[in-house]
Formats: sequence, structure tokens, C-alpha cells
Amino acid sequence: MASAIIGGLVAQDFPADDIIVANPGLGRRLQLSEKFGVHTTDSVAEAVSEALVVVLAVKPDVLSLVLQEIAAADAIKDRLFISVVAGKPLKVFEKILGADASIVRTMPNTPALVGSGATGLFANKNVSEAHLSTAVALMSAVGICVPLDSEADLDTVTALSGTGPAYFFLLMEEMIKAGEELGLARDVARALTLQTALGAAELAVSSDEDPAALRRRVTSPNGTTEQAIGSLMSSGFGPLIEQAIRKARRRAAELAGS
Repeated sequence: MASAIIGGLVAQDFPADDIIVANPGLGRRLQLSEKFGVHTTDSVAEAVSEALVVVLAVKPDVLSLVLQEIAAADAIKDRLFISVVAGKPLKVFEKILGADASIVRTMPNTPALVGSGATGLFANKNVSEAHLSTAVALMSAVGICVPLDSEADLDTVTALSGTGPAYFFLLMEEMIKAGEELGLARDVARALTLQTALGAAELAVSSDEDPAALRRRVTSPNGTTEQAIGSLMSSGFGPLIEQAIRKARRRAAELAGS
């Protein structure tokens, strides 16, 4: 995710010379430096000492160690901390960085890797309007970014858009399988399914109508679409999707301890 954010910023003409990346692996540092032209270091303290905006894109199991290094470097005041660490609530950061630290917690999703991400964002009470605008602009470099009213909403965002790509991948998987079983070659079924998914998403994004209206427009009475949609709905498709998202939200809340 860090690489996606860096790539998004550079693609939007943010100066690569103003970005410094801390990573313990020499190979990874060289890769990022060569690809994006950013500065790199193996020292967290060095990176944060030169930055007013600190993006925390680390694995959850090393977060505490990284935060302790930042605290030890006395590099907290006047800085904005943006977390893309899954499942770690604000209280985890505030416990180590202090109650006065300005912290934004985000929940992006994997399409951010191709610049089409969807991110939910919540800021603690110390974050100024200027800092909030900075955080939104930064995460918008990899897609859309939506500020939220409460931290608990991030659990819903996790279940909806964070986990959401897998729901669509599963639908694609089953459509491809059905196409094969009905006689299409796999590569044909795959190409048609993926292009249909892409086209439907682009049509929905570009249209002023909501998805329900778009669905009704292509559902002719007694036609093929009506037969397919009727089969899905009679099988409990709608309630099943809601149940899946509720279960994902419950698990997200459990993992975050919220």
C-alpha cells in the first residue's frame, strides 16, 4: 500500500524529492528509490525527523515497535500521522504517541494498487482542518477518499469496501465457471466476464442514476435479464449480501477491539 500511495503522489506531480521512505530492507529501499526517485533510509527516526506528514504503512505486528521509535525520537509535535494499518484503532497510536498527537486512521482497499481505491478516513480531535484536507488529498492519490463521522464507521467501511473487492472477485469467479459449464472456452468466459464487470462499474460511476435504476433499465419484461435476476432474488441474494457484510463488520470490530 505504501508503494501505491507513493506512486499515486508522484503521478500527480508531487515532488519525489520531498518523500522519504523508511524500510529495513536494502533491496526494497533500492527498488523504491529507482522506481520513484524518493529518498530512503533504514532509520524510522531519520525519516520522521524530516517529515511533517508521516504515513504509517507497516504490518500490524511491528506497529508498536515503529511507534516506540517515533516516540523515542521526540518527533510527534506538529506532525500529522496517517495510518493505513488494518485493525489498529486510534487508542493504540495515542497510547504510545500521546493524547495530543494528530492522528488519522484510514481504511483503503486493494484497488488502490491500480489507482482505483476506495478509502474511508477518520481523524482524532487533534487533527486540524488543514491536516484533514492534507490526509484526504494524500489518500485521494490512489482513488476516492471519504471522511467519516465516527471511528466505528471504519468497521463498516472495512466490511463494505475494504473486503468488498473479494465479493466482486467471487461473482466473477462464479460467472466464469458458469460460462465454462455452458460450453465457452475459459479464456472467452473470463474475457467477457471481466469486461462486463469493468463496463458495469464504469457505467455506474459515470451515470447520475443509482444502480437499482440502471438494473431496471436493462431488465426487459419476460426477458433473459428478468429471468436471471428473478432467480437470484428468489434465492435470497439481497439478504445474503447484507448478512455477509454484517458478519465482516462484526469481525472487523472484534479485531479492532471496538
